[in-house]
Amino acid sequence: MWLSRTQLKYAALYVVITSAVLIFLNLYAASTTRNLIFRSKQTSLEDKVRLAASALAESQTLQEDRARQVMEQMGSLNATRVLVTDGAGLVIYDTMDSAQGQYAVLPEVVQALEGNDVFYSHYTDGSLESRAATPVLYANTLVGAVYLMEYDTDQGGLIFALQFNIFWISLVLECALILFSLVFSEVFSRRMRRIFTSIRIIREGDYSHKMKIRGKDELAVLASEFNELTSRLQTSENRRRQFVSDASHELKTPLTSIKLLSDSILQNEMDEPTVREFVQDIGDEADRLTRMSQKLLSLTKMDAGKAEERKTEDICETVEKVLRMLAPVAELHRITLGNQTLPGANIRMIEGDLHQIIFNLVENGIKYNRPDGSLTVDLRRKKDRYMLTVTDTGVGIPEESIPYIFDRFYRVDKARSRQAGGSGLGLSIVYGLVRRNGGTISAQPVESGGTCFTVELPADGGEGKA
Repeated sequence: MWLSRTQLKYAALYVVITSAVLIFLNLYAASTTRNLIFRSKQTSLEDKVRLAASALAESQTLQEDRARQVMEQMGSLNATRVLVTDGAGLVIYDTMDSAQGQYAVLPEVVQALEGNDVFYSHYTDGSLESRAATPVLYANTLVGAVYLMEYDTDQGGLIFALQFNIFWISLVLECALILFSLVFSEVFSRRMRRIFTSIRIIREGDYSHKMKIRGKDELAVLASEFNELTSRLQTSENRRRQFVSDASHELKTPLTSIKLLSDSILQNEMDEPTVREFVQDIGDEADRLTRMSQKLLSLTKMDAGKAEERKTEDICETVEKVLRMLAPVAELHRITLGNQTLPGANIRMIEGDLHQIIFNLVENGIKYNRPDGSLTVDLRRKKDRYMLTVTDTGVGIPEESIPYIFDRFYRVDKARSRQAGGSGLGLSIVYGLVRRNGGTISAQPVESGGTCFTVELPADGGEGKA
């Protein structure tokens, strides 16, 4: 429903809060104004009634003539009504003559005859009515009372005008606040709807979509972060598609070879040596598929980013183990292996990562080396980091290809890579393993020919990057 929209909920809440504040200010201002006028009126009336009482307190008893004389001299104190009573409450002077000769029953007069000073003020219908009374004392003896009443339309009009103006100002402000709230909530809601629309577009798979929100507020920052996120998602999606495409292509090649070889065996009559040769080729292609599957599983495991236990490993011992394992392959390619590591270099890494890093780098160095070449593994410590280098005398890597050699399925020479049995995943796996153990890897061409891979790892086994 329209009224259930978030923008109206916030606007209504804002209006309620501001209305409550304005009502409070309205009541406070009106009450404060009335109190100030009441105090002013109280001071004025009390001064007048005390002055009259003082003038009348000259004889032991109050007489009508004396009261009238005093009041006429004082000009009836500019009051609407003045009453003077004797000690028994009998009215001996009344400016309105309505109570002359009668006993006063006004509450203020009764309280004054009991010895109390009385003041009362009341505002109604645009007029201010105030009453004051005080006892008349002669030698500390009560001889009568004086009562004054003022009906002030000027002060009442002032109170009415102030309340009226405050009310209309508050009403105008409230209307302006309501309008502002609706406009503000609509602007805010429109920007939020734009964000939600962009989220739905991204959810449908359009990662190239960019959100456009101007300004420097939180929503603009959110839009900027959102665009950064979609850019990363777009990059990840492109990599995923490229990965699937490359993996499908790489898996297709050995599968096609196996299919052709098996069909040849079934459809043609061959002598036993030829069949054995074809079967050997099928086995080689199957081994290639197995290696590729293992590498794909390694990449998937790294992409999952699960925390794994770390253990202390001796770098020199791991290097020696890898060189022993690959010695037959190096001998087959007539490659001399060199080890310049020193024992005692312990490092904490995820179990198996160090062996796989060294194995892949050494295996690559053997595969892409020159006949009668060499490969050397060297280890140095630089402050709090170990620097492991694997240097070969192979064909080398062109300068323009170095930034891409750690990308998945990237090959410098595709024909030579396939001939050597490479899948383009080895260096990608090494890069991921080094990164998740908090290290870095780089490659530099060697002047005399070949490539030097440098792996830097924290000696304290620091946490890696996702």
